[in-house]
Amino acid sequence: MESQNLKQEEVKVKWYGYLVLFLGILFFSGLMKDAPGPLKALDFNNVLGSFGKLGTLSEGAGTLAGNFRGTAGTGPRDGWLYGLSLVPGVMLALGAVKVIDHLDGMKAAQKLLSPLMRPLMGLPGSCGLTLIASLQSTDAAASMTKGLCDDGYITEKQKAVFCAFQFSGASAITNFFASGAALFPFIGDIPIFKPLALILIMKFVGANVLRFYLNKFDKEDE
Repeated sequence: MESQNLKQEEVKVKWYGYLVLFLGILFFSGLMKDAPGPLKALDFNNVLGSFGKLGTLSEGAGTLAGNFRGTAGTGPRDGWLYGLSLVPGVMLALGAVKVIDHLDGMKAAQKLLSPLMRPLMGLPGSCGLTLIASLQSTDAAASMTKGLCDDGYITEKQKAVFCAFQFSGASAITNFFASGAALFPFIGDIPIFKPLALILIMKFVGANVLRFYLNKFDKEDE
């Protein structure tokens, strides 16, 4: 038995916790990305914004604009700037989760989502918000997962299972409709949603393979 579920599932939730949970799911889901007017503020990536451009680089007949990383960078210097570009997203995600947690949103997730998350991956409902975020932003989800473990919502074994889910087909929805869009003309008459559905199903399969392995071969109590 996974010793003592560090955070009990039977929790008291204030009424606004459910509202905050709903808004949090909406915020990280990407559903409001193309919303009109002020409603755009309900989307994580819209609030995150974008870096400004630093000049242009001529290439053939056109020009390429670069962000603060510039263009044609190589080696550790370019890698360091790329790593630096991840910081705003991580900070925004952690800040949003802290607000949601303070307003009982995480408790609401525990209460509402545990009946779904437990059978699917053996995880508490408090992972639901992070699961949704992982479909849009791998960096935000990674920091949120660490926070769940540090705050006692999940155990080390559960963290490993959750990481297995996130690692395969990382940021599935964002990458599928961005990088994967180049393959859409070649998939014939197959509906676009079917490959995405297969990716999501296999993410659950991979997580449960690791879950089975840990439950069978790793008997150490946490």
